[in-house]
Amino acid sequence: MDTPKSKKVELIIPAYRMHTQSFINVLDGISEEDALKRIENKTNHIVWMAGNFVNMRYGLGMVLGLQDQDPNNDLFFQGKTLDENFKYPTLADLKKNFHDVSSKAYQKLLEVTDEELDEIFEIGMNVPFIKETKLNFIGMCIGREDYLCGQIGLMRRVLDYPGMKYDVDENIKY
Repeated sequence: MDTPKSKKVELIIPAYRMHTQSFINVLDGISEEDALKRIENKTNHIVWMAGNFVNMRYGLGMVLGLQDQDPNNDLFFQGKTLDENFKYPTLADLKKNFHDVSSKAYQKLLEVTDEELDEIFEIGMNVPFIKETKLNFIGMCIGREDYLCGQIGLMRRVLDYPGMKYDVDENIKY
C-alpha cells in the first residue's frame, strides 16, 4: 500500500480503493439501455447514480486542490434531482471520467497533510456534531459512494443482473 503523508487518511485509503473496485464491479455487464431504466418512474436510473458517484470523486479531488472539473457537474452536483428532459452521459463516458479523476484524486490523498485536512471547508450542513473540515468532507464523500454502490447493486438485481462480484484487480492502484 502507498504511504500517505497524513496518518488521518490511512483509514480512508482502503475505503477509497475498495470503492474504486466496487464501482467497476457494480457496473460490470450493465447495458447502456438498462442503465437508463427507472423502477415505476420512482427511482433514479443507474446512469444518474454512477454520475453522482463520479461527481463525488471530482468533489473529493477538488477539496484537495485538484483543478479538474466534472464535465457533467450541472447534472449531478449535490445530488441534483434526476430530470428526464436532460440528456445524460453514457456509462462508457462516466467510466472514462471516473478512471481519469480517481487516479488524480488518489494521488492528492497521498499528498495531503494533517494541517490541510484540518482546514475549515464549509458546506452549509449546520449539523452541530459535524465540524466542516476537509477531512470530514472526504469522509462524507466516501459515505456517499457506499450508498450509491448499494443503490446500483439493488438496481442490478431488480433488472435481473447477477449480484455484484467482489473481485479485486490488483493492477488498479487507486
